[in-house]
Parts: sequence; structure tokens; C-alpha cells
Amino acid sequence: MSRLTGKTAVVTGGGTGIGLGAAKRFIDEGAFVYIFGRRQAALDAAVAQLGPSSRAVAGSVTDLADLDRLYAAVKAERGGIDILFANAGTGTLAPLGEITPEQYAETFDANVKGTVFTVQKALPLMSAGGSIILTGSTTGEMGTPAFSIYSASKAAVRNLARSWAMDLRGTGIRVNVLSPGPTRTELALEVVGEDAMGALGAATPLGRMGDPSETGAVAAFLASSDSSFMTGGEVFVDGGLAQV
Repeated sequence: MSRLTGKTAVVTGGGTGIGLGAAKRFIDEGAFVYIFGRRQAALDAAVAQLGPSSRAVAGSVTDLADLDRLYAAVKAERGGIDILFANAGTGTLAPLGEITPEQYAETFDANVKGTVFTVQKALPLMSAGGSIILTGSTTGEMGTPAFSIYSASKAAVRNLARSWAMDLRGTGIRVNVLSPGPTRTELALEVVGEDAMGALGAATPLGRMGDPSETGAVAAFLASSDSSFMTGGEVFVDGGLAQV
């Protein structure tokens, strides 16, 4: 039997990149997966890849009514949630001196507010044995030129997990952070650029960018009972970038 057989997972930002990589792996391990994202076309393409063990709900993590629709759909069909991968987020390059209020608000709304309410609204559908995974970043651990607002938002996500591990004490629900390094995703290449991402990958001890499937494999570990004695922690899938 696969590690996630019979489990129900929700993946935000699941239409592309790391979210899609995790959704694929969850399904390969036996889970039924709901993906959530803003772009209907990307969701439709993702479901076509994922097959009958998936559903898509369109919406934004910053819209609480959209989150309510997502969880109502899960409750109606599956009853509850075993795995929540709060993965949706965004960022924009802007050095100090060029940061705008709009950039700050967009980044913190998606990465911090979105994470908070994605998790909080899921809790009534979760029970003992549940696993919450938050997407962090190497940027939350190290200085990154022109990326301070994104980096600060990911540092906030890291601390949410620490505090929530204490808030969830006694529930049997675990929460951990999965922090990717330079990973070949559509969003990363759009925001940072192909050349800069390639240089980041080359700077890792492994000398390359990661693939979303590699991050998905670690997400499946955190989702499963194999990580049953882990909560409040952070796991890096970064080719060693932030480790040496």
C-alpha cells in the first residue's frame, strides 16, 4: 500500500510548478488531491495531467470567500482533509529604494495573509494525523539582493509554523515548512529570469536547479506518517544553497 492511500490533500498554487509537482506525487502515493489556483486554464491543464484522482477549484488565497468555496467542495465530496500544502505565493524583484507599497501589499497578502487563512479555514476539516505543509524559501534564511520583501514574507511563514506547532499541541495535527531553493518553475523563471535562476542553480553544491518533482517527493514525506515525529520544523530542498 502506498503511503498516502485513502488520504485527501489540498494543494494551493497547484496548477503549476512546485504545487503541481507535489500534487502528482501525492496522487502517485495514493491520495485524492484538490488543487486551487487563480488561473482556470492552468488548473484545467493540470487536472488533465493528474487524472481522475484530482479536482480543481479556481480562486485566490487572499479571497476568503474563495477559500470557503474550496473547503465546501472538499467537505461535500470527501468529508475532511488529511494533508494541506499551503503553497500559493508571489514575489517581485525590487531593491531598497525602489520598493512600492503595492509590491509590499501584494507579496505579504499572498504569502502571509494567504497562508494564515488557507490554514485557519482548513482546520475544522482536519483531525489527528493531519499534516500541514507551508512553502518557505531559502530567501527566508539568507540575504537576497532586490528580494527583501519576498524574503521577509518567507521568514514570517517560517515563524508561523513555529507558533502554530504550539497552537496545535494536543490535536495530533503537524505543521512543517518545506523550503525550496532555485527550482525550475514557471513563476521563478518569470520573476527572476532564466539566466539568474541558472546562476543560482550553478552556485549550489549540486551545481544545478531543482525540479518540482524533487520538491514533491519531500512534500510527500512530510505528508505521510514517515514524518510523524516532526512538527514546527523546516526541511530544505535547495541543493545545499542555504546550508553551506
